[in-house]
Amino acid sequence: MIDIAGAVDVAAVTPGSRDAAVAAHYGDPMREQRQLATDVGLVDRSNRGVLAVAGAERIGWLHTITTQHLATLTAGQGTELLVLSPHGHVEQHAMVAEDGVTTWLDTEPQMADELLAYLLKMRFFSQVDPTVVTADWALLSLVGPRAALAVGALGVPGLDEPDLLAIPEAKFAAGSIPGRPTALYPVAPLPADGPYSGGWARRVPLGVDLMVPRAAMAQLVAEAAAAGVTPTGLWAYEAVRVAARTPRVGLETDHRSIPAEVGLLGPAVHLDKGCYRGQETVARVHNLGRPPRRLVLLHLDGVASEDPPPAGTAVMLGGRAVGFAGTAVRHYELGMITLAVVKRNVADDAALRVGEFAAAIEP
Repeated sequence: MIDIAGAVDVAAVTPGSRDAAVAAHYGDPMREQRQLATDVGLVDRSNRGVLAVAGAERIGWLHTITTQHLATLTAGQGTELLVLSPHGHVEQHAMVAEDGVTTWLDTEPQMADELLAYLLKMRFFSQVDPTVVTADWALLSLVGPRAALAVGALGVPGLDEPDLLAIPEAKFAAGSIPGRPTALYPVAPLPADGPYSGGWARRVPLGVDLMVPRAAMAQLVAEAAAAGVTPTGLWAYEAVRVAARTPRVGLETDHRSIPAEVGLLGPAVHLDKGCYRGQETVARVHNLGRPPRRLVLLHLDGVASEDPPPAGTAVMLGGRAVGFAGTAVRHYELGMITLAVVKRNVADDAALRVGEFAAAIEP
């Protein structure tokens, strides 16, 4: 965790949270949210798991065992990928960065070992060497509309905006989707002659991710502060993420989730790349156009309690469960909101309840 005055560990305010070991806030969560929404802040996300995949065949190998089209991935590019079960359920989500020597994968806290186990199981005779490097490398994020400018203070030139392909219509013509990752995130190396040697910056929809040696985290904070970028807590980041309807695996997914239900089909799944584990389910659901559930943003009334409901709380309609809530936050403009996964046939104007709260879908 970035150890500066005012830092409050997530574990101190939400015992048992997967996000322990990073700061929930630095004294003023609402101000920190406004900072991310209107300017830029530095978010400690160093609890994310980090894997480094080396070896001459790494890109082609990852292409065959994940949902993303990686065969054309080159140095200076990033993307997203999923690992699915044989039945097409989401097991793992990872962000990707390629530097020409190593393919970096960062994933949800406490899930790196599980992802490594899958990769090792699928290695067979391929020339690849995946390892967990979380102990040595940390992810921090510049978040906000000025993030791409702020990264220049660390010696990285301007990064282009992310390039995302549109999701094709059902029963699209074979070959009509470009043979490239569905999401392309520009990646640039951090200066090689300083404490960040080997690290990189990756432009993503919410800002710019920074992979740095753990030993250099304090210096990064100091340099960012000198450029006018102050730390903001994970609570602020989560509020921005929820408002943007960006899901996290394990919070907005359960053991039955498929990519089309939770907003991961576009950035992390290529629909015309050939076979991979779970591909049949993905193709069938897309062609039928009828995923069983959908991801929605719910507004909660906040009358019964000031504390957001925990992830996993049932979403109720007329006394029966029709889904579950994921991350719930108190947003500085929108009030109390949560991402939720509900049955596809739940109407946008349905009168819902989440625990003690009355809830309404934002169409």
